[in-house]
Amino acid sequence: MADVHSKEVRSFNMSRIKGKDTKPEMIVRKFLHSNGFRYNLYSKTLPGKPDIVLNKYKTIVDVRGCFWHAHKNCGFGDGVKSESIVITSRIKSAVERDKVKVEKWKELGWKVIIIWDSCELETKKKISLKREKVLMKLLQTLKRIDTDN
Repeated sequence: MADVHSKEVRSFNMSRIKGKDTKPEMIVRKFLHSNGFRYNLYSKTLPGKPDIVLNKYKTIVDVRGCFWHAHKNCGFGDGVKSESIVITSRIKSAVERDKVKVEKWKELGWKVIIIWDSCELETKKKISLKREKVLMKLLQTLKRIDTDN
């Protein structure tokens, strides 16, 4: 299937995709902050500049977009409808980069929690029971880590 946009329009659209302070990240950050957790953002001392770093818990929260990070068994990350070689290669490189980052973080002794944008946080919905469950699970995991330390 050919792209429905011209090269210029597609380029403009792609340039508007944010890498930091995305809506899913903001949802997780607001939740953590409102529950008393303090964190650092995009730590330059760790490989891959993780989204959210909870130093006290030696835990990294990585918020990923289902499409760009090819979330398996998810309607949003199952595949590219366009046959664009550029998009396909970008997704493949993101997946490889993710694997390397997680391995490095774990080698350094960090716990890694991955939260998926579209299917877990359901960012397109104002209210989501699934989002609440995911955030409560995150809270329980961090509290369990705290009692283990």
